[in-house]
Amino acid sequence: MAQQTTLSVQIDGSDRQKFEQFCKAAGMNVSVAINMFVKKVVNEQRIPFEVSVDPFYSEANMTRLRKSIDQLNAGEGKEHELIEVD
Repeated sequence: MAQQTTLSVQIDGSDRQKFEQFCKAAGMNVSVAINMFVKKVVNEQRIPFEVSVDPFYSEANMTRLRKSIDQLNAGEGKEHELIEVD
């Protein structure tokens, strides 16, 4: 059997409390849940869920937003009516 070691991580206190509550409700403790995650990563050689970047912060979108802000600051903004979509 492999030697057990300790892993120390820092997380937000509120997230920790919610995670502990989830683990308890699922019938496990935090150590078991973290070990499940680690085993999944090691076996699959990937993060077992999608990790992506919010496209809002893409360079193309940020460039467009800066251009729009410059236009508004130059008094070149256009007023539009809100369109409600059902």
